[in-house]
This record gives sequence, C-alpha cells and structure tokens, in this order.
Amino acid sequence: MTAAGTEAGAPGRDGTWEPHPAARWEDAFLGGNGRHGAMVYGDPADDRIVVNHHTLVRPNGSEHARPPRLADRLEHLQDALLAGDTAAAEQFGAEHPLLWVQPFHPAFQTRVRRLPSTVDRRAGTAGYRRSVDFATGEICASHEDWRSRVFVSRADDVIVQCITGFGLAVELTLDHALPGAPPRLAVGRSTALTADGARLALRAGYPASDLAYTGVTVARVDRGSVTVSGEGIRVDGARTLLLLTRVRRHAGDLDLAEEWGALPYDDYETLLARHRPLHRTAYERATLTLHAEASERALPGSELIRHPKSPALLERLFAAGRYHLLSAAGALPPRLTGLWTGDWDTAWSGAFTTNANLNLQIASAAAAALPEVSEAHAGLVRGQLADWRDNARAIFGVRGIVAPTHTDGESGHNYHFQRAYPHHLWTAGADWLLQPLLEHSETTGVAEAWLTDALTEVAEFYEDFLTRNASDGTLAIVPSYSPENRPANASWGSINATMDIAAARHALATAAGRSPGHPAAGRWRALADRLPRYHVNEDGALAEWAWPGLRETYDHRHLSHLYPVWPLGVINPYDTPELADAAHRALELRGAENDSAHGHLHHALIAARLRDGTRALDALNAVLAGDFFHRSLMSSHYPSRDVYNADAAHALPATVIEMLVQSTPDRLVLLPALPATFPSGELRGVRTRFGARMDLSWYDDGHATVVLHPTRDARVDVRTGGGFTLTDTATRRCTETPAEPPTETSAGTPVALLGLTAGVDRVLTLRPR
Repeated sequence: MTAAGTEAGAPGRDGTWEPHPAARWEDAFLGGNGRHGAMVYGDPADDRIVVNHHTLVRPNGSEHARPPRLADRLEHLQDALLAGDTAAAEQFGAEHPLLWVQPFHPAFQTRVRRLPSTVDRRAGTAGYRRSVDFATGEICASHEDWRSRVFVSRADDVIVQCITGFGLAVELTLDHALPGAPPRLAVGRSTALTADGARLALRAGYPASDLAYTGVTVARVDRGSVTVSGEGIRVDGARTLLLLTRVRRHAGDLDLAEEWGALPYDDYETLLARHRPLHRTAYERATLTLHAEASERALPGSELIRHPKSPALLERLFAAGRYHLLSAAGALPPRLTGLWTGDWDTAWSGAFTTNANLNLQIASAAAAALPEVSEAHAGLVRGQLADWRDNARAIFGVRGIVAPTHTDGESGHNYHFQRAYPHHLWTAGADWLLQPLLEHSETTGVAEAWLTDALTEVAEFYEDFLTRNASDGTLAIVPSYSPENRPANASWGSINATMDIAAARHALATAAGRSPGHPAAGRWRALADRLPRYHVNEDGALAEWAWPGLRETYDHRHLSHLYPVWPLGVINPYDTPELADAAHRALELRGAENDSAHGHLHHALIAARLRDGTRALDALNAVLAGDFFHRSLMSSHYPSRDVYNADAAHALPATVIEMLVQSTPDRLVLLPALPATFPSGELRGVRTRFGARMDLSWYDDGHATVVLHPTRDARVDVRTGGGFTLTDTATRRCTETPAEPPTETSAGTPVALLGLTAGVDRVLTLRPR
C-alpha cells in the first residue's frame, strides 16, 4: 500500500487526504470500478457511503422517444438557407418540445450510525484522517480506535467496507432519502438475520414505471450480536463489521436470496488482494513527477488547492484525474459527473454531452495508457449505432449514422434540441466521437473491423447528404451547426460550419483510407476534394463558418471550429503554417464566456497543438486558480466549486501531456508547450500513435532525455517546440531547429527522421542551442 492508504505519512503524488470527514457529498472521496461508484464521507459518528451505478437513470418518458421525422422538409430548409434566409432553420423541428434524456441519480447510502453513548464528538479534529490511495482505490478513515476501509472491487464488482473498533453499538440502514429523491418512489425493505450477521435489501420503484432498482447488502460481524432495529439492524459488541453492497436496475422483481447469494463470501483482505492488481496495473502505467517540495506534497488536498502554482498540486491533480477517469469508465465512459452524484437533481441530467465534454474527458485515454477508458467509450458507441442509423434516416432521409449531442447511456436517438440549441442539425458528431477510437487503434496497432464499418457508415451519410453546391461549385454543408454557437448576424442553423467541414473531410478520407477496396472509396475521396476550404476572416482568424457574410461570435466557451487543430491535427504548425497562424489568431480572439472548465482546458489543448506554451499555461492556470476543485479533487463546471462536474478533473491529464508530448502515426513532437513554471520533471509511460511507449525527462538546465520503447516498426519525423540540438544515440546524428520561443507557430524543421524497430529502445537527448 502506498503512503496515501496508510494512516500516517504524506500521500505523495498517488493519493490525497483530509483532516476532517466530508460534510458535503461533493467532498466525499470517490471509488469506482466503471460500474459501481462509491462516495465515502468517512465520518466516525455517521459513516455514510453513497452508492452509484452507471445504469441508474430515472425514467422520464424519453426512454421511448425517437428522432423526429423531418426528412421530407429538409430540401425546403436547404433551399431557404441557400437563398439567404438566415432564420429558416428556426422552424425546422420547432414543434417538437425539448425533451431531456433520463437523468442519472444515486441509489441510496449505506449508513452506519454510532449510538450517542459511544460517539466521540471530537471526531474530525485531533487525530482524525481520511485518505484515498489512487494506486489501489482504497479509501481509509480513522480516529482513535475507529477505522473504516472502503474500495470498489474490479474483480468481484462489489462495494466493500470494513469497520473496526467502532464501540459497543451501531445501527446500519440502507437510506434512500438523498437530496432530490422523488416523493413517490415505491420503497420497500427486507432484513434477514444470519448466523454471522444480516442481509439487507432496498427496492425503489420509479414513479409511473415498471422499472426499479434494488440494492443488497450483506453484513458480517466478528463477535457481538445483531438484532433487527427499525429499518435496519443494530450491532452490539462486535470488533469488525464487513459490508458488501451491490445495486441493480431492473424490471419486475428480483430474487433477493439469489442476489444476496451472489455476493462473494470472503474477508476484506482476500477481496482487496483480488482487486488491487487489476486497479494498480492500469493506474501505474503512466506517471507525472514534477520534483515538488516534500512539504507541499504532504498537504491535505483542501490546503494544496490553495496553492495553484505549486508543482505538487499539478502532480496530485494529474494523478487524481487518472484515478477518477479509470474509476468512472467501464460499463460506460464517464458521464458529466463521472460515475458519481449524491443528488437526484443532477445538472444537465448527469448525462453524456457529446459535442465537447465527453471527448475532452477521455482525451488522455490513448496517450496516458488507459485502454479501459477507450473500451468503455467503444461500448457506448457500439451499443447505439442502430439508433444513430435511425437519426440519419428520420431527420435527413439518408443512409449512414448521425450521433446525438446528449445521451443517457441507453438511447442514442436524437431528440434533445430546441431553438437556441438545434442539436438535431449537428452532423459532425459521429466523426467526432469515433476520433478517440481511431487514436486508440493507432496506439495499439489493432484495426477493429467494427470501427472500420462505422467509419464506412459515416462516409455513406456524407455521400447521401452532400448534394447541394455553393456558387463557386464547392459542396455546401446545409443545414450546418457549430456547437453551441451562432453567427453574430444569423440564426443557429446555418451553412458550412467549420467543424462540419472538418468532420466531413476527415470522415470521407479516413473511410477511404481504411477501406481502399470499397466500391465507394473513389467517390468518397472525390467528395472530400469538393468540400469548401477553411476560411480566414477579416481579422486574420480561422472562421467558424466558411460562408460569405456570416460574422463571428468570439466570446463563447466552445471551440468547435478548431476541431481541425485538436484533435484532428490536420491544421498544424508543420504542414499548414498559414492556417495554423489563422487558428492561433482565432484562439487569441476567443473569449471565455461563462468560464466553464471545459472551455478553458479545450483552449489549453488547442494552444498546445499550436506550440503556444504561454497561452496553454494561462488557460490551465485559469482552472487551477479558479477554485474548481472540491476536497475530493473532483471538479466543478464553474469557478467557486459551482456545479459538480468531471470535465476539469478528467481533462487535466490530457492537457498536461499535450503540453509535453504529441504524436501522430508518423510524427513525434517533443516539448511543444513546456510550462515555464515547471522547469523539471518526468512523464513516464506515455503511449504514442506510432506504437511506442515513451519516457520523457526534462531538467532545469534546459536539456531533456527521451526513451522510446517501440512495439512495432515505424518511421517517425521528430519535431520540437523550441530551439534544441538533438542527439540520437542510435545514429549519433545531430540536427538543429531554429531558436524560436515556444509561443511561435512557425513550421521549424525536422529534428530527425527516426526509423524505429520493434523491441529496440531509442534514446534521444535534447539540449538548448
């Protein structure tokens, strides 16, 4: 166990701790295995764990919704928009009211309350400590003779808690009365005593639905007595209490004996031993070390977040981001709240918002060696492809697939839209959501057939949809929508949103490249060639709409039009320097609007791709200094810890990695946006898209060392973000890049063209000129 999992010692970079129990569910420490989630308060007097599960969404009528049939009106809309009616799209589907997806909600909390005569009210002051060990997923809390240990098992899919030394008397209940719980939940409980403890169950039926969820807990005690008490049990005189808990959403009734019997019958240490290697192996694949002061590493999280410029804070948030992302991804990728909520009234339904947030959260999956996250994302996509086909046919009357902007994880039908957010007009979603899986495929070298088939379906959509032309003969993407922005002089639904152009060109070219023998591959390439070029506006910025007369709206949290820069990389300082300069100008002009965390980190990711280390660091610092992090080190959507949201927590590791290293299938970019405030450090275990594991070390004297561990043969163009002399120890060749500050976006020259051989390590040394 690392120091974070012990009751003494500093947590280092692989954990966090607090000197008080959580007073709010937002501050509860988090555990998860990608299916079950646990929010641990760690209060010796009232020990609560909020139980979550990815499948827990409340029926609200949307589970039966389908995409509206609008295809027979599409041609009329296209004619009107092309004729100059900038408000024509406002009536397209306007008769369909906004329908939110099924909202994510908590199940209940296991609650162990010490009776008043046994409670030490000094808990949370002298001698109290709660901690979470990121490397094992174990959450511990202790005070005097009381100790609680919790983890969510990857091996047995169960929430495990062991309490010791709790005194003579406690009461255990499964408490459904969490904030926002519907008053008409049909709640039933069952309690049965056993030879070594008790079995408890709670069933909650949703209002006006035949669906319900049932939680089961097995309580086992060492010595002492157990009696039924109120809605739960009372335990007297025991030395330890072991709780095993699961929850399941279902129709009809469950056989409780079968549910209880399916829980493992093992002690805490045995269960932990089965779980630990599965979690640790994934978590420890990649690490960041910034050579922080030991005194700062020893601080509790609530104190450390008050030091936004501390290397120890960035270390810990990088580690926490990996831990929370891994814990939240399994059956599904992370929701807006990851895998956790303590409130039934979760913002934006606690759903998956796919036009920015989901991709930002999982952005580090391939590079930071978390294939578990990529596989969870693939599961979400594969499970909804049939619904995406329905969207294409109903709304556009064509083949192929169209992804929704909101999903509850069950339905992929597109029905969440309104006048100001016409998400049904967004056609780029399938390409955008498949891009992280392409990066995963490039990293692993495995080309899965289903992914190729899905890319083919995206190309088929564009083949059928792209039928209208502009006056210059190029294709017009109409209707078109740039999430979640609008032109300053037109309505939301418009023509030639830059994100749509990028997605169409990328989808057509990628499908043709992966299926060169497909009968339509030639047509797809020809269509891609006929798409409009990216437009540079009168401000010298990459325009958000490539259509004459449409004016920019700069102050917006979304950066949809910079999709060609990040993540696609087709606009970059090396191959397209003029467009990269225009993209950089667009980034300079972009406002932060309402200071959403995802907007700041999206900005940082794009700035890093454009080699602007100053701008990337400023955007990152806006989050670090904006009070975005709860004591759990889970983040908020807005500053001052307003609205529990996982965007910042999960996207931060990707932001740091992009500032230090970037890769494509044939390029490696080293230190493109190195933060000046972190002059030395190590990033180990990064995976590249040309099939090598990479360890990077940089030092305060300006030099750096890179070790590549190739898993397949490759030829790679190596670039740097500044002026370096590079030595390749395999060839002893030296080349130089021009001395240029990290904020410049000029093309530079290749540092080296490396030929990599599987199994043969390469060591590169970078020194300042």
